[in-house]
Amino acid sequence: MGGFFGVVAKEDCMFDLFFGTDYHSHLGTRRGGMAVYGEKGFDRSIHNIENAPFRTKFDKDMREMHGYMGIGCISDYEPQPLIVRSHHGTYAITTVSKINNTDEIVNTIFNHGNSHFLEMSGGDINPTELIAAIINQKENIIDGIHYALELIDGSLTILLMTPKGIYAARDKYGRTPVIIGKKEDAWCLTFEDFAYRNLGYEDYKELGPGEIDIVTQEGVKTLVPPGDKMKICTFLWVYYGYPSSSYEGVSVEQMRYNCGASLAKRDNVKPDIVAGVPDSGTAHAVGYSNASGIPFSRPFIKYTPTWPRSFMPTIQSKRNLIAKMKLLAVHDLIKDKSLLLIDDSIVRGTQLRETTEFLYQSGAKEVHIRPACPPLVYGCKYLNFSRSSSEMDLITRRVIAKLEGTEDVSEEVLQQYTDPESPKYDQMVEEIRKELNFTTLRYNRLDDMLAAVGLPEDKLCTYCWNGKE
Repeated sequence: MGGFFGVVAKEDCMFDLFFGTDYHSHLGTRRGGMAVYGEKGFDRSIHNIENAPFRTKFDKDMREMHGYMGIGCISDYEPQPLIVRSHHGTYAITTVSKINNTDEIVNTIFNHGNSHFLEMSGGDINPTELIAAIINQKENIIDGIHYALELIDGSLTILLMTPKGIYAARDKYGRTPVIIGKKEDAWCLTFEDFAYRNLGYEDYKELGPGEIDIVTQEGVKTLVPPGDKMKICTFLWVYYGYPSSSYEGVSVEQMRYNCGASLAKRDNVKPDIVAGVPDSGTAHAVGYSNASGIPFSRPFIKYTPTWPRSFMPTIQSKRNLIAKMKLLAVHDLIKDKSLLLIDDSIVRGTQLRETTEFLYQSGAKEVHIRPACPPLVYGCKYLNFSRSSSEMDLITRRVIAKLEGTEDVSEEVLQQYTDPESPKYDQMVEEIRKELNFTTLRYNRLDDMLAAVGLPEDKLCTYCWNGKE
């Protein structure tokens, strides 16, 4: 998905920009970048971070780049920030986005005289370059940003830095966050609020859906007020967010405890231990253990000294292999044990099936699987949760196709598979259990998961679970 950090300071901003951006390394896997503005104008650096951490790749840049304003990003796809020269002047821009109507927008821009776009290595247009082109269609930056927010089908959050300050724009439905922090001589803008706390910043505000602000050395000014409708991604709490993060005032770690507790309250198995698949399943497992009284244990340890989460190849088969190699077993906690294992979700099912097979080979008697969220029945349209080319990559859709005898399943039938009270739901879960060789399988219910967040349900996006926008 990706994350960002920006700084507007009265002195050099590089220290805060470097570490604030680095604190977003859990959100992206492929590119890191920083752009600064100071007495010598704009400066920028972008590096591939697939095989080395952000801090390693950018340590030299931190010492050599200088400025009193800067934006940085971690991206799982496109190189950014970009420096753009236009009739608005020169600016730097970074985005967190998913654009579903790229071809339509590109054709519109060509018809308005834009000559070309540079293709990335995979043949796609850089989404951030496309956003800049949209902004440049308007006479001023504020109108351009607002136009981009309205035009995009998908999601879009922006940081845009000019010599005047940094513009921040949150997605029109607030699907991803923008938070502003403040200290005596500086302001910061961030995706993750924990990223600024150790740098001395305090909470100032969280932008609302569609809100556009500008941050300068003098302060923060709201240019476009927030809208009324919000659909923030619920997966931010279930999976994406770092444990110390919070969104809309709701702690990620606490939500995961709540999620695990709700799973325990509906369960009837009595395993010897409860464990979480590192890292995002761990807090869910702690919540389950606390609510059930069943001991929490760690039969798996992730080997992080050389394989943190970010260092994952983009080829799915290699990702599966590396994911398996990163988890080291503690055999004394597995042999002859009945295990209940909580993962944040089941997408394709490949990794969890291999994990379960390994547990059996290591002497486990039973392996009960409890995903922290409901079955994923719809591919996400709003964030880059998965770059799957087809919804048939989802194990739920493959199983549904098997049960129905066709991939062409009506929306009415799909909805039955999302209802935990329906026979079709039970059939799907049982078929997944057999296919992945679990002793038992019980998903978290959507109503329980949303209650674990605690925000009004109409403010939370649930599309990937129930197909409702």
